[in-house]
Amino acid sequence: MTTLPWFDPKRTDQLMQCLNDRILILDGAMGTMIQNAKLEEEDFRSERFRDHDHDLKGNNDLLVLTRPDLVGDIHRQFLDAGCDLIETNTFNANRISQADYALEDLSAEINREAARIASETARDVEQQDDSRPRFVVGVLGPTNRTASISPDVSSPGYRNVDFEQLVAAYLEATLGLLEGGVDLIMIETVFDTLNAKAAIFAVQEAFEQKGKRWPLMVSGTITDASGRTLSGQTAEAFFFSVAHADPLTVGFNCALGAEQLKPHVDALDRVADCLISAHPNAGLPNEFGEYDESPEDMAAVIKEFARDGVINIIGGCCGTTPAHLEAIRGAVSGYQPRQITRAVAA
Repeated sequence: MTTLPWFDPKRTDQLMQCLNDRILILDGAMGTMIQNAKLEEEDFRSERFRDHDHDLKGNNDLLVLTRPDLVGDIHRQFLDAGCDLIETNTFNANRISQADYALEDLSAEINREAARIASETARDVEQQDDSRPRFVVGVLGPTNRTASISPDVSSPGYRNVDFEQLVAAYLEATLGLLEGGVDLIMIETVFDTLNAKAAIFAVQEAFEQKGKRWPLMVSGTITDASGRTLSGQTAEAFFFSVAHADPLTVGFNCALGAEQLKPHVDALDRVADCLISAHPNAGLPNEFGEYDESPEDMAAVIKEFARDGVINIIGGCCGTTPAHLEAIRGAVSGYQPRQITRAVAA
């Protein structure tokens, strides 16, 4: 894989220079912003899916086809808040997850359009303010199935998905993201490392098909107080399980607020020979499943990540808004990014 040329050497050089200079800001929660828009079924259907025989409300990825104006506006809000990287609206834009809405055949189109919308928005903002580049991260979510754990407690050996199915779904999604113009790929919210390995395999296959490589981010999620992923790995074990992919960054997101996530990022810092990213939730959910941590409170905790020199990219997950990211940007400004012992652009 490392023998393949970069997709755009100039663009990649810009990214590496930015990472060497400062802590970069990843955007926040697309889902939270969509939820705040109070959309109805009609927003998800538009004219194109008016007669579709499944409910579509809640299929946030579909909005890149039915409400591209809204998705683009959310990207712009995060960019205006000072984010350096924005994520495509593709968390569930894979064939496996879209099957819940009988829209699995739209996976490639959704990924391609999501990447196009994010890329066009980022380029437009860059033209208006060329003081720094903005980058688009193509998101590959975990799917709604797990290859390591049985969904049936009475049949521990049963699986409702296999490695080959995951690879096929991830390959289709990745090719769509690359064709839409992303600058990086991120495999995120990894709760099952076997799923992530399928995603890595698919991403590498996509790079081979394109004859070029893109920077790769891998972000797991610690699911409970045990400090392990759902498939049972500690932070250190997770890193060593995905290090073969030669990722630009490894990190953690979701499930926990910044305060709860910090010890796991610290553990990663002790072993990772690549850059580290984190995008925690805005605290822990309340009894209504909502996130109450204010931008100021979250930024105060994130400042400790920067002060301790354990991060290169910081952002927000569930509950985080442009206001959160603006506060986080201010909190980490002036701190140096985490240093590693090998060159990041090898």
